[in-house]
Amino acid sequence: MWLDRTKKFKNQTSRDPYLRAVVKETFRLHPAAPLLVPHKAEEDVEINGYIVPRNAQVLVNVWAIGRDSNVWAKPDVFMPERFLETETDVHGQHFELLPFGGGRRICVGLPLAYRMVHLMLATLISSFDWKLEEGLKTEEVDMDERFGLTLQKAIPLKAVPTQL
Repeated sequence: MWLDRTKKFKNQTSRDPYLRAVVKETFRLHPAAPLLVPHKAEEDVEINGYIVPRNAQVLVNVWAIGRDSNVWAKPDVFMPERFLETETDVHGQHFELLPFGGGRRICVGLPLAYRMVHLMLATLISSFDWKLEEGLKTEEVDMDERFGLTLQKAIPLKAVPTQL
């Protein structure tokens, strides 16, 4: 029975545009790593009026890009619908969304990670009814993050699964 359900969910999740949009929006607002692996400028280049000299070490701040009002409408609002009508992907081709990096240093685990996130999320959503911890209201959930090499919630979310 479990194997049949898993195959069914695998087929559904690969085609579910809203689930894909939710995952992309989560990557945008809460990237696992706030800064990409350092890169080195191969030549002098001007970016938005700034000169980046040859051999300078460059860090891409993925967290800041995800909250840039010049790139995103209502950048602090969780709004998966923004990805339903665009072709923005996470494969390093759209520089407004780089959760796995880009170029030669893109994460080699991207295909597996991307599929597993969808499969696990779809399985968890379809297998349980989720509620917040007793007494906690949705508007009281703290979404602050603790910065480091990776981002973590400052206060862990406590969600309670109940069998469907």
